[in-house]
Parts: sequence; C-alpha cells; structure tokens
Amino acid sequence: MANDLSTPLTGRRQRLRRGTGRTHFPVARVLFGIIALIAIGVVLRLVLVDEPNGGLPTIEAAITNTRASNSVADSAASRPATITADPMQYPAGTMPSDAGVGAETGPAVSNAATILADLTEETSNGAIPRISSSGETPFAAYKYPFDLASAPGPKIAVIVTGLGINEQGSLDAIGQLPDLVTLAFAPYGKALEHTVAAARGGGHEIMLEVPLEPFDYPQNDPGPHTLLTGEPPRQNLEKLFWLMARFGAYTGVINNMGARFTASGADFAPVMEELGSRGLGYIDDGSSNRSVAEQLATSNKVPFARAGTVIDANPARASILSALASLEAQALDQGSAIGIVSALPISVQALSEWAAELDSKGIALVPASALMK
Repeated sequence: MANDLSTPLTGRRQRLRRGTGRTHFPVARVLFGIIALIAIGVVLRLVLVDEPNGGLPTIEAAITNTRASNSVADSAASRPATITADPMQYPAGTMPSDAGVGAETGPAVSNAATILADLTEETSNGAIPRISSSGETPFAAYKYPFDLASAPGPKIAVIVTGLGINEQGSLDAIGQLPDLVTLAFAPYGKALEHTVAAARGGGHEIMLEVPLEPFDYPQNDPGPHTLLTGEPPRQNLEKLFWLMARFGAYTGVINNMGARFTASGADFAPVMEELGSRGLGYIDDGSSNRSVAEQLATSNKVPFARAGTVIDANPARASILSALASLEAQALDQGSAIGIVSALPISVQALSEWAAELDSKGIALVPASALMK
C-alpha cells in the first residue's frame, strides 16, 4: 500500500493498462489517412479523367416550339442550299437563308425577298442599310417592281402600319392583304425576323416605323429610342441606327407620331440627311401640317410622299369604308392618293374586300414606292 502511494502516477497508469489488457487505438491517425487517400483520389481524377463538366449531372431534353410557324419560312429553312429556281429571283450575292423565303408564294421579285450583302453595313447596333458600291440604293433594290405604264389611270397606295408587335395578328394580316399593299413594321416586336420574312415572302414591300417626338411627349410616348428635339444630333442618329438595325430589306421609313420633331428643321435635318446618304425613302403620315419633311427630303434627294388620309381614324367598318371612298375620290381628282391604315383586324378585312373591287372602278392599287418622288 505504501508502495502504491509513493509510486509516480505514470507508473500506476502503466500497471493499470497491463492489468486490464486493453490497447490504445490510433483514431486520429486513421482519420488522417482516410482524408489523405480521398484527397489523392480527387487529384488523380482531375489529372487523369477528361471530364469537361467536372462531374456535374447532365440531362438531355428535346426543345420544341409551341409557336404557330409560317409554312413558307419553315419550308425555306429546311431546303438544301442549292437553288434551282428562276435565277432572277435569287441573284448572285444574296443570302440563301433569306432568298429561300417566299419561293413558293408571291411574285418572282429580284430583290424584294432578299437582303443583299452589298446594301448592308455592320454597326455596333447590327446591320443597317447603305448604298452599294455600284450605286444601287436600298429604295431601288427593295421596292415592289411595279410598272407605272401598266396603270395609266388613277392610282391609290395604302400603307398598313403597326405590324410586328403582335406576331400572330401580323401574320394574319399579311395572309389577307394583296401584295401591292405596303407594310410598315414597328421596331419593337419579339419575332420581327419571322413576320418580316413572311411579308417579304408574300411579295410586299416593307417600311420601318421610326418613333418621333410628339408635342405632348412624354405623356404620349411612341416607344423606346424615340428621336427627340433639343438632343445632340449624334445622339438622335445613334437612336436611328438602333432602330434601323431591327430588320432589313425595307425601302424607307415612315414616322410614328412626331408632330414636334418633324416641325423642327434643326433636329430633323440630320436625320433626313442620313436617310439620303443611305438611299432610303421617307413617307410622312400626314398627321402634322407643320412638318418640314418634304423640303428636307427634296434637298437631300430622299424619295418622298405624304399620305393624305388616315383610313381607320374611327375603327368602325362603316367609317373605314367611308374613308376608302374619300381616298377614291381624291385619286380620281388628283390622279393619285395615299392612305394610312392600322393593322387592326377590322381594318385589314375591310381593306382586303375593298381592294378586290378596286380594278372594276378604273383605279389601280399600287405600292407606296410607285408614288414617291
């Protein structure tokens, strides 16, 4: 007993361990070894295994389009690149993806259904029109090839505006309207490539709607990138370039609102000068008597026309038919007339029915470009 009391504590512990027969298990060393093995395995996998996804789980899923497709555009996209159609319809240097659109419908138009590379300039905003190296203008290349000599009598041109925002509504309108009707597209649609291709495939000449500042802006706002009075010309031109890059193959532009802007020569002049240098036309929608568009177009050699009648200012069938009758009277009195109509279903239907009977009245329906000076 005295011995145990005088023995150091370490010696007592050793005797106790020998007495019980238990051994110490090195848990910490084992855990460290396991962790080391795991780390070595990860490093070897990264070095030796070619796995670009890093071991992330992957799955393959089919992508389907629930949108109602355009049969003309879809059939063109699925065709081989070799083209055996009329060579005048698909001139050399055109883009096959665009040239195929409208191959089964519409007239055999040389350039109206294509975007010509030589008439395109790449910018930071996208491709915008320009005059070609040979001097050909987008206005001349993309207009409907109408022979004025074939219509010596009174002539009427109708421009349908507001297309492109509602895709299905635009496609329905394009399907109903005769190809001599000019179509103007707003620059804000999500499926502009689809709807514009359908219009070009149907033989229509097309225009770009450009939002211009009205007198009550911003209470009445024509949309993003509106050209404004009092801003530096460069800033307005940058907006114009963005708008011009939304789609291609248009003959020119038409204003959307803009009573204040079109009345300001200082603000409007740089825009009209740009249109002239790029070979584009301009149509004034006739909404403002203070517009200086005609003077600026003349000085910049821009093909120009001014619309005289808003056909569906009152979007009721009786009022639309009355406006169309007034348009006929104007054409009989002055030799020609231009009307503006929106893409409302009731307006499109009334216009289509009216156009079918126009020839019997001795009046020719013509594209807008045919009446632009």
